[in-house]
Amino acid sequence: MRTYVTLALAGVFATSLAMTAVAATKGEFNNMCAEGLAMHKNIKTNCSVNAVYKGKTYCFGNEQAKKDFMKNPAANLTKAEAYYQSEHKG
Repeated sequence: MRTYVTLALAGVFATSLAMTAVAATKGEFNNMCAEGLAMHKNIKTNCSVNAVYKGKTYCFGNEQAKKDFMKNPAANLTKAEAYYQSEHKG
């Protein structure tokens, strides 16, 4: 019985660590979806879907947005940066 309790507690601990790691991910553009910004849309994310490009972490609303962005990250990043700067001055 003690083994089951120990295993259960270990599972809870591992799950909470994994959730903390996801929640702790911080991306560029204040965690907004980089593909959304490239398309002139403001989409806030929790950054659980992300990619690293040139040493920086970019967040996405879903896997398809990430896939679309990564087809041409340089061009999409240029669009996202321009839109973000125009919308979030300050």
